[in-house]
Amino acid sequence: MKAAEIRKLSTEEIIEKLDEAREQLMRLRFQQVTGELVDTSQFRKTRRLIARLMTILREREIEAEQQASEGEA
Repeated sequence: MKAAEIRKLSTEEIIEKLDEAREQLMRLRFQQVTGELVDTSQFRKTRRLIARLMTILREREIEAEQQASEGEA
């Protein structure tokens, strides 16, 4: 999922996607420990997706803080 696609989602949907990605990462770790994991590139893809989601959430937090501070002034 690309950043542009993520930005189109609502904040709640991004949080849901973040939870799903974290669960996926946990499943990948279990598969690696049990020897079931074949495609190790999934680790990198999942970690990068988590980073994208968290970055966009943080951008929205900063934007909301700036709007709140502008409203006070």
